[in-house]
Amino acid sequence: MSVLEVKNLNLGFNCENGFKQALYDVSFSIEKGKMHALVGESGCGKTISAMSILRLLPKNAVIIGGEIYFNSNNLLDLSVKQIQQIRGSKIALIPQDPMTSLNPLYTVGDQLLEVIKIHQNINGDEAYKKAIEAFDMVQIPCAETRLKSYPHEFSGGMKQRAIIAMALACNAEILIADEPTTALDVTIQAQIMNILNEIKTQLNTAILLITHDLALVGENADEVSVMYAGRIVENALAREFIQTPNHPYSHALLKAIPANNTDKLETIEGYPPSIQQTINGCKFHPRCKYCMDICKREVPLMYKVGNEHYSACFLNE
Repeated sequence: MSVLEVKNLNLGFNCENGFKQALYDVSFSIEKGKMHALVGESGCGKTISAMSILRLLPKNAVIIGGEIYFNSNNLLDLSVKQIQQIRGSKIALIPQDPMTSLNPLYTVGDQLLEVIKIHQNINGDEAYKKAIEAFDMVQIPCAETRLKSYPHEFSGGMKQRAIIAMALACNAEILIADEPTTALDVTIQAQIMNILNEIKTQLNTAILLITHDLALVGENADEVSVMYAGRIVENALAREFIQTPNHPYSHALLKAIPANNTDKLETIEGYPPSIQQTINGCKFHPRCKYCMDICKREVPLMYKVGNEHYSACFLNE
């Protein structure tokens, strides 16, 4: 059963030159104990989709349609106070940049204890014990000593672990991991992903992984949604997606991964469109080598192309 379900989410921004739509009928779901990857190039709408779940949007952002169900409750119907009670405790965010996510003026322990006190309503020795357990779970050594350290005394990987610990300390049912391995070296990336996988397995936590790294998807995700210009163009089980991608954009993304046995790197011609551009039909058609006349006129619907595998492309007709 899905713990989170996003249905036909439409969102845009009030700009100086009028309203510009950024998300179009975005739909995906996540089950408990599963990792769902949301992938695509920078600017495709991954992060703004995730921030819509938490209702952490810019002031000029407007949700114009859709539903976001968490345990059968539509988050878009909740008051500010109600969403604040869920944000951080039931649905936690692991932000994109661990370097700037911790306050440099307070110890890491003080910041972790503050989160526990606010969301768990516990104090004193009980809160301290909870903090130690969270540090142990994310494999931060010498937890008692490290709680007294300031952020500048932590490496990038250690800061990321501390942020994950803050999410775990609140027993969140869903973790939204926004590019959790950005700016980390390959060894630390693997350690962070191992921690997330242990959390998923041991605590039955649902994880939304936002990434442009398809290697991470193939090695860690259970399901994947591919975004392009604010639309989901392919939904699939991760293994099936890696082995048999369907949408031309998915093919192009996978071919752009550097292979170990060749120096040749295939690229996607052109650039992703901005929300200021108006493109009729399939938004990928200006960059697609399989483009047909219908692609320039109409927006393709999702076609079922395999077991739990859907793709929005007219080639499937």
